[in-house]
Parts: sequence; C-alpha cells; structure tokens
Amino acid sequence: MNSQEVISLYETVATITGQMLIAARNGDWDELAALESRCASHVETLRSGEPPIALIGEVRERKVKIIKKILADDREIRNLTEPWMGQLSRLINSTGTERKLSQAYGASQG
Repeated sequence: MNSQEVISLYETVATITGQMLIAARNGDWDELAALESRCASHVETLRSGEPPIALIGEVRERKVKIIKKILADDREIRNLTEPWMGQLSRLINSTGTERKLSQAYGASQG
C-alpha cells in the first residue's frame, strides 16, 4: 500500500466515524452498529496493509489531522453511547432479577 492509499483509507475511516457520530446523536443504534462494522473492516485493512515506513511532510500532517478527527468523533460517540449502554445494562440486570424472582417464588405459588 502506498502513502496515498493509506491516506485514502484513513479518510474513509474518518468519513465513517463522522456518520457514526450522526447516528449516535440521532439514537439510531442499528445504523451505528452497521457503521461500526464497516469501520472495523477498514481499520483491519490498515493494520494489515499499512507499510511500516514513516510518512513525511504534508502527507504526515494530513494523517495526523485525520487521526485527530477520528479520535474526537470516537470520544463524542462514547459520550453519547455510554449513558445508553448503562441504561441498557440496568434494564437487562433488572429483567434477569425479575426472572430469577419469578422462578424462585412463582413456582412455589403455583
């Protein structure tokens, strides 16, 4: 993979994380999950195909700028999804507790 292909992949990841942020802001969790899967695929391509040579000059500056945008979007996505994940976790735990109580006490009432 040459430096232009690397930058292009980083730009694609940045575009996807931007779309993920919009989905998170809209509470569109299905879309967020689908985009996260696409993003992971591109990141894996970068991991396995990015050459171990250092970029220089404008190309390096462009890569740093893109990575900063990706990280900022990721941070905001986490800020939006963590409360929702906590709420979901509490709901799941509550449902599990209800089920255990029903199994333990419901059977003895029948």
